[in-house]
Amino acid sequence: MAEMTREATEALIQEVLEVYPEKAKKDRNKHLAANDTSLEKSNKCITSNKKSLPGVMTIRGCAYAGSKGVVWGPIKDMIHISHGPVGCGQYSRAGRRNYYVGTTGVNTFGTMNFTSDFQEKDIVFGGDKKLDKLLDEIEMLFPLNKGISVQSECPIGLIGDDIEAVSKKKAKVINKPIVPVRCEGFRGVSQSLGHHIANDAIRDWTLGARDDDHSFQSTPYDVAIIGDYNIGGDAWASRTLLEEMGLRVVAQWSGDGTISEMELTPKVKLNLLHCYRSMNYISRHMEEKYGIPWMEYNFFGPSKIEESLRRIASFFDDKIKQGAERVIAKYKPLMDGVIAKYRPRLEGKRVMLYVGGLRPRHTIGAYEDLGMEVVGAGYEFAHNDDYDRTIKEMGDATLLYDDVTGYEFEEFVKAIKPDLIGSGIKEKYIFQKMGIPFRQMHSWDYSGPYHGYDGFAIFARDMDMTLNNPCWAKLKAPWKVKEESEQRLSAQA
Repeated sequence: MAEMTREATEALIQEVLEVYPEKAKKDRNKHLAANDTSLEKSNKCITSNKKSLPGVMTIRGCAYAGSKGVVWGPIKDMIHISHGPVGCGQYSRAGRRNYYVGTTGVNTFGTMNFTSDFQEKDIVFGGDKKLDKLLDEIEMLFPLNKGISVQSECPIGLIGDDIEAVSKKKAKVINKPIVPVRCEGFRGVSQSLGHHIANDAIRDWTLGARDDDHSFQSTPYDVAIIGDYNIGGDAWASRTLLEEMGLRVVAQWSGDGTISEMELTPKVKLNLLHCYRSMNYISRHMEEKYGIPWMEYNFFGPSKIEESLRRIASFFDDKIKQGAERVIAKYKPLMDGVIAKYRPRLEGKRVMLYVGGLRPRHTIGAYEDLGMEVVGAGYEFAHNDDYDRTIKEMGDATLLYDDVTGYEFEEFVKAIKPDLIGSGIKEKYIFQKMGIPFRQMHSWDYSGPYHGYDGFAIFARDMDMTLNNPCWAKLKAPWKVKEESEQRLSAQA
């Protein structure tokens, strides 16, 4: 697909949809669109946050994954119980490279696995007593924990266990916060509602804990980093820039975050929101209750970093504004060097993205800084306010796809022929077998950080290392090998 014209993009969508029955075709058509940069609201071109169609291969997670795996799980000094059968518990340990400082099993617990291991008798008779006993065992084995969250799996909601009552009772006994989170996997259409539920639990059980504590010495330059999960050290890279410009980062959560930092967040002067989809709810709540303004920032690539630093500085006095310019000037030679090295090797390369959260729009600027073009983007669990922000970042008539099915994604890739795909682990090996360079953009393919100026140098290196690896020229999709073999046999006959 040489050029992304509106007619060509719309024709491709209709061609891919032809295999579906009429009802499914009509539904999926609402989730696929040619981008229209003239629109202010994306709901005029694309539908999102709807239930996935039965029978198609969706790449979404569940509400439990959104709460435990994203929002609560990285809080490092708390123990997070996967309350329910061991099946979900098996996946409850942190797997997203949420880097943290601490001693695992002593004062940090993110990569450890805690599950109540529900059995059939617990489903029949209830698991409240089991939860009560589990909380006692945790306190005995890990006395340095600063709190506990109870992340409920599907059976908890189905049998109606009263995790709130148990949590309240045991919190008085151990004199530590115990937070019940009603994030049963079946709630909502994706992990997105799990984010919202987790935010509500923070609001109801955590945020107000130190409202009357006046011992904290505040400054005019206190900020909090919200919705950065420190993948590969991202939050540390962001924090470095903020502190270099003169701000004091009071809290960062949940990556490398603590419950104390969460409780202190209402005392800051500005909330800096990285992942809009997962934490906009709690940011809005703090604005309404405490009068704390918030802004979404983007630290992917020098262009967006400069833009974000200046916007952050606009909330403060001249000292911080001058600090922002000083930081930008300090790192400009480094960025010029990175771009001079990698742009000639990446110029004109085309990228397709399909990730959760913010990355399908936040990383566009970083690719463009390297001379690359994003020709397709979509989200696993976005709402329309995410697409509102995306349509202005994408080129006109480029392809948008919401909750794209495995079949649709493969067919779009075959037609558009991108040079690079950035998506998740479920898609990685499919496209690698097709001989297409691929980066795992949920957790940076074991690399990172990608945030900040230092992170951009790593990002550029990784894109070049992936895209220009000579192995791709020697790799053919298995079905292409079979087709060529059949053609040779036919010719010989």
